[in-house]
Amino acid sequence: MQSPTPEIPAEAWFKSSYSGANTSECVEAAVTPGVAAVRDSKNPLGPVISIDASAWGDFLAALRRGLLG
Repeated sequence: MQSPTPEIPAEAWFKSSYSGANTSECVEAAVTPGVAAVRDSKNPLGPVISIDASAWGDFLAALRRGLLG
């Protein structure tokens, strides 16, 4: 299957570990050297949220340290 975002290869997408096996709330993510992206796994040709990879890393680090929410 071709990726709807050419800068992100189809094989880069993976299902989030927080997405349950039998639930309808599934998220896929992809990380490339310059971009991190998130999409709805039920609609892989739909909208994609793309974020600068370093900003995504900073966001995840803040979540892990409990600085958000």
